[in-house]
Amino acid sequence: MIPPSEAASWAREYPRPVRVAAVASHSALDTFDGAVTEGFPTLALCQEGRDRTYTQYFRTRRGPGGQRIRGCVDDVRVFSQFKDLLQEGTLSELRSQGAVLVPNRALTSYLDVTEVEEKLRLPLLGSRGLLRIEERTERENYYTLLARAGIPTPEEVKDPRQIGSLTLVKLPHARKRLERGFFTCASFEEYQRKSETLTRMGVTRPEDLARARMERYVLGPVFNLNFFFSPLAPREEALELLGIDERRESSLDGLVRLPAEEQLELPSSDRIPEYTVVGHGSLTLRESLLEEAFRLGERFVNAARESHPPGVVGPFCLQTCVDKDQNFFVFDVAVRLGGGTNIHMALGHPYGNTLWREPMSSARRLARELARALEEDRLASVVT
Repeated sequence: MIPPSEAASWAREYPRPVRVAAVASHSALDTFDGAVTEGFPTLALCQEGRDRTYTQYFRTRRGPGGQRIRGCVDDVRVFSQFKDLLQEGTLSELRSQGAVLVPNRALTSYLDVTEVEEKLRLPLLGSRGLLRIEERTERENYYTLLARAGIPTPEEVKDPRQIGSLTLVKLPHARKRLERGFFTCASFEEYQRKSETLTRMGVTRPEDLARARMERYVLGPVFNLNFFFSPLAPREEALELLGIDERRESSLDGLVRLPAEEQLELPSSDRIPEYTVVGHGSLTLRESLLEEAFRLGERFVNAARESHPPGVVGPFCLQTCVDKDQNFFVFDVAVRLGGGTNIHMALGHPYGNTLWREPMSSARRLARELARALEEDRLASVVT
């Protein structure tokens, strides 16, 4: 693991203002919008063939006096593949340009987590040491951390033969490896039937099924709680809830919009939905439930600090379901900008705005934390 002190030493020598960079996917637009709002130049790290969003449509345009008049992407680096980012010459050049990298899920999807931990010699504005817990196949993952924190999670089903109620089977898609091959079933017989059908359809693989995580399905709405933890603030003010989002999943969302009678008229293969995340919507939470949401966040922060020091730095997301008795269950975790924070761009979000008295998105809050660390010479507290 690259020591936080080493990452801070690179950033301390950077020219000012430092440049906020991100792998150009996932929540990168939120990163760039928040950074420019707080006065930082931005750098998009793109893959060839997937770059026009950043090189053209959101590229910064400036007026005669140099002021931004549209866009939020100041500079772009286009690689033939994202892995080229790891070349030492590239990393050295990015450090000379003052690049501080904001991690997102794309970073650890296109680069191996070990490479991010040991070879990505750029200061990360966030929790480098916690990125690995998002991999469900790791022995120490977010489930073990949630258990250590005493945070409720959906009950695990250890064996398909133990399935006796609606259960969610969580595994990667057979062909689209970065997507989900999830499915639900309520009995061992249904598990066998659906897994055989989905394997024939090219959605699941037998070897992935053998390693799948199975959980009792929590019947209730989904609330993705986008928190922020500040290592620079007094402890009683350090945890902030900035916003809440929900996922839009294909083909699940299309299926549930149909009346039951029309669902039954679909071909049998179309009646088993896929759970590919294609977008997000904004939510707020019943106010009487906010205290429990904060309690979950505090428990997670405390457990992460004990098990993976220095713990959480900046944004993190607890993905929850709330049942009929108003109990929260955390079923996924992101220790970085969550995938739904683009809904905060420019307008912020009700909770962040209420706290800061101005539009405050997750990425703007992160950029403000970076500005404070630079001003107070406390970079070692926010980069890893």
